[in-house]
Amino acid sequence: MTDIGIVDEIITKFIFNTCRLGPRLSKHRLQAIAAYVSVVNARTPGNEDAEYVLLISGSVAEFYIEPMLQHVGDVDIMRYVNTGLAVPRGHPPPTQLPAEFHNRVQVYEIIDSHLPGYVYLELRYLITKCTDGDSYNDVEHKKRGSSFILRRGPKLGAGAGLHGPALLHLYKHRLPLDLVRCVRCLSWPPQAADWTSRHRKYGWPDSTTVDCVVNNGCDLVQVAHRQCRQDEWMSKLQWRLSFSRAEIALINSWTRVQQIVYHLLRVIMKTEKYTESADNSGVSTLSNYHIKTLMLWACELKPQSWWTDDLSFIRICVELLHTLAVWLTESRCPHYFVNNCNLVDQSFALATTACRLLLIDDNYLSSWFVNMYIRQSVQICPESVSRLFDDVSTSTKLQNAVSAVVHWRQKAMTTAVYHEYYSAVYTILFYVDAYSVGERLCNFWVNELLKAADVRFCVYFIAVVYLHVVQKIKSGGLTKNLLKAVEVTTSLAVPSNCFNKRTFSVVSKVITLARECQGQSMNSSNCNTPELVELLQQSAVELLTTFRQLEARDLGSVATIVTTDFEALYAYKYGDYQQCLQLSTQNVQTLLNAKPIAHVLAFPEFVQFMDDDIVSLTALTLIVNPKCREYGGYISITQLTLSLYLMTQCQLKLRHSVTSLARTLDYIEVAQRRIKFHVTLNQLTLKLMERKLVTCIAT
Repeated sequence: MTDIGIVDEIITKFIFNTCRLGPRLSKHRLQAIAAYVSVVNARTPGNEDAEYVLLISGSVAEFYIEPMLQHVGDVDIMRYVNTGLAVPRGHPPPTQLPAEFHNRVQVYEIIDSHLPGYVYLELRYLITKCTDGDSYNDVEHKKRGSSFILRRGPKLGAGAGLHGPALLHLYKHRLPLDLVRCVRCLSWPPQAADWTSRHRKYGWPDSTTVDCVVNNGCDLVQVAHRQCRQDEWMSKLQWRLSFSRAEIALINSWTRVQQIVYHLLRVIMKTEKYTESADNSGVSTLSNYHIKTLMLWACELKPQSWWTDDLSFIRICVELLHTLAVWLTESRCPHYFVNNCNLVDQSFALATTACRLLLIDDNYLSSWFVNMYIRQSVQICPESVSRLFDDVSTSTKLQNAVSAVVHWRQKAMTTAVYHEYYSAVYTILFYVDAYSVGERLCNFWVNELLKAADVRFCVYFIAVVYLHVVQKIKSGGLTKNLLKAVEVTTSLAVPSNCFNKRTFSVVSKVITLARECQGQSMNSSNCNTPELVELLQQSAVELLTTFRQLEARDLGSVATIVTTDFEALYAYKYGDYQQCLQLSTQNVQTLLNAKPIAHVLAFPEFVQFMDDDIVSLTALTLIVNPKCREYGGYISITQLTLSLYLMTQCQLKLRHSVTSLARTLDYIEVAQRRIKFHVTLNQLTLKLMERKLVTCIAT
């Protein structure tokens, strides 16, 4: 491969065409949400009234692309207590606070240290929410000079360790979780005041993005400067200004090319071990934050044409790596937000790293991309495709191999969308079922789903919450927490146009009745619990039918999806067997020769519509394999099996003819051949229906 220009073009097309725009509710985002839900109810030591508020940050929140090569290594979550708040020095205490804050909040003043970007926090005020409104009154803390907040060491539990300032949790089937303690600051810090007003020749970030960044304020993370970690006093009291919120907003405003370049630079730095110490000498190394800083400056200082004209990822990466080398040669890496803050010093192996970076040229990087990046990427391809890279000694062979990968990737994306979709559906149901829903979790879920800009999952979540509340009412009675969950979920979702007119009408009745019940004693006769239960179930079915319609619209090319399975279940639940039979028969005729077929997850939220036979079979499945709930496919029932079950039950209850029952038995035999043997609940259900029909026909 001697023609570097042709190879450059092949590599660029490969990276661009295989790096898709990831779903907003990606598998990594879902893992972050799962981590959030699993820790959000933790209480703070010594203050049972306080609550943690969490922010998903890091690469999960920053990237909206999904390359073939893994680009997310862990889940980063920042956690602050809602009883604490920081303000810049000299600022008055706030009189209004966001809803997540407690009624009593300690306000800390940010005191500059001798190192830019690092500060101390001194307790200055205690503010208390007025009983007759949303404003806060303040009392000044009198012990000035002796109330600096200490950085508490994280409490290490089972499976936890330290990763810099983060508490690291390792999981068997999920990405590691980095949980960082911080203190919230609602104001943009004066240490970064120049960032908002500096001249930007090429218009990035634009004024709207700048305003968004400034309005989000910042956070303070419990970590001392590397030069101060051996000092007994400063190592315990120093905090670092964190601009994670700003970085998420800025990186999400990057173009697709800029996001890809950021990903490529991170891979290069990690693969070539620029971010690891060569020995145990304690010499500091570069990190992803240095690459992020390099990219932020490049996006501001380079015109858009530099990124797009004659697009070449090799050219862009080489130039940016050389810029980093110059920085290291001059012992500087300017912080993007804070003036006079240098992210490197003589503790870094500057000269050696700078020399290595300067040796990188177009020839070296083109060879690196072929041998390291592309070869690693194609490991997920079928062997027939990946084997083409055994010989890419000419540009023609490389082109043919790359073309095969691009073709496979684009075809695989369709299937990936289908699996990602059902992974999201399962995750939502699993975590609503596993954790008792309340105002905080419902707020979080709906906001996250609205961020994903996916109405389907918003509709699905509301339906699942309604059914979850019904389950809780039946097992433990109506509580104010359950009513609040219903009201919050519905009220947050109504403005998002999640509902059609018919569904909106039913859901509006739910809000009205929930508010009426909230104003009554839970045991009051005026609080009509049976009416609320029935209305919640009816609303859930309306929403699930809307969800199926959206699902069929978006995934119809991948799978055959019928839209009336939940309507049929509801009709069966309330004894309308003729309606249930009509819907189920239509569904069976549609699904019998379709592949693949959508599922209904057999969780309590949905099982409440099913009869004792299905409940018993679900329980039997769980007894045989208690871990099956960890894997959605093993505790689910296909739309075809469910429709056959409802069809059979209705025919038996309506005393249909032997001919009609025999035809249904034929359908069951077809379904048994089609459905995999290890899908336990499906096989058990089909076996039960077969036995019932054979017995009935024989007698």
